[in-house]
Amino acid sequence: MRELTDIIGNATRSIEAGYFRLNIAGGDSIYRERVYCYELYHQMRKKWPKRTPYYLNGEVDKARHPILSELGILSKPDLLVHRPVAIIEIKHSRAANDGLEKDLDTLSLFLSKVEYERAILLIYGDEADDISNSIARIAATVKDLGKIELWLHQAVGQAAQHVTTLGLGRSIHNNVANLSNR
Repeated sequence: MRELTDIIGNATRSIEAGYFRLNIAGGDSIYRERVYCYELYHQMRKKWPKRTPYYLNGEVDKARHPILSELGILSKPDLLVHRPVAIIEIKHSRAANDGLEKDLDTLSLFLSKVEYERAILLIYGDEADDISNSIARIAATVKDLGKIELWLHQAVGQAAQHVTTLGLGRSIHNNVANLSNR
C-alpha cells in the first residue's frame, strides 16, 4: 500500500495535544499510549482511501488465529493493515524501553513468519529523539531482527518521520541526529 507513509505522516500531524499527552485533573499531563493509539487510529481512518482492498484494525487479538497460534504468535499489535501489509507497534518516549525487545520480536515475527510487507515501530513524545542508544542496544540483542522501520513523532502538530530501518545495518545514531537537526 503506497499511501501508508503519507497516511501516517498526515495522521500524526493531526493528533492534538490532549491525545499526545493526556490532561489529568489536578496534575501534570502524562503520556498514555492507549489514548495516543486510539487517536492515531481515528486520524488514519479519516485519511484512509475510500476504495481500497486494505483495511486498518486496532489491537487485534491474535490468540485464536489458526495460523498465528500454531506459530506461537499470541500478541496484540497496536495497529494492523490487513491483506497483510503492515504491523505497527507504538511506544511513548519515556517508556520506550519497557517491552521494546518483545515488540521488536513481534514485529520481526510478523515480517518473517506471517509475511507482512512492513513493520513499523513508532515512538512518540518530547524525548523521542533521545532514545536512539536504547533502541540500538536492544535491537542488537534481537535474534533474526527483520527490517523494522523506526518512526519518531516528537511534537504536536508535526508529522512523524521515518528515521531509519533497523536490521539494515545502518547507523541509527546518524539518522536520528539528522532528524534532530531539521
